[in-house]
Amino acid sequence: MEDAIKIQFNEFKAISRSILAYDDIDRLIIHIVERICRSLKVMGCSIMLYDEREGQLFRVASFGISEAYLNKGPIFVDEKFSAFSTNAPVFIEDFQNDPRVQYPEEARKEGITSMLSVPIRYRKAPLGLIRIYHDRIWRLNNEDLEAFSLLADYLGLVIENNGLKNFLEKVKYAMESLPLRMLKGL
Repeated sequence: MEDAIKIQFNEFKAISRSILAYDDIDRLIIHIVERICRSLKVMGCSIMLYDEREGQLFRVASFGISEAYLNKGPIFVDEKFSAFSTNAPVFIEDFQNDPRVQYPEEARKEGITSMLSVPIRYRKAPLGLIRIYHDRIWRLNNEDLEAFSLLADYLGLVIENNGLKNFLEKVKYAMESLPLRMLKGL
């Protein structure tokens, strides 16, 4: 059965406001994956963030998808199909009939039929991914794709600001630790 999700404006507002309201980034991300699943009635959602030092994506929250599936390995055979690499959303309508999917049997066992992967970015710099899984064939419309992209961009802004805030707190602590004679003229 085909399923067309139409993001209602009230749901979009609620998720957007929660992104902008949280001070605790970890709780925010957990809240977002659960809210996307419950509000939009999709099977699951996962958020991964990129660690520049490690050079890889790490899952920071998920909802509705088993640990076994999430830990099975990469989804795409070729990174040129990754939303993170292309910095653009990637949509797979049917996992069983798409050559980009590396583990179609695991997806079938998990009950995943469709997936949208949206890059989280700050300006044009990719910071991570939001993956939204559906248990039916999903006919994604352009308005919903734009809404998901906008939510990911909001999240990117909050993540970037959180990183800057942490950096400034460390600088402030270091400055407070300096002897007073070294602070003269600053």
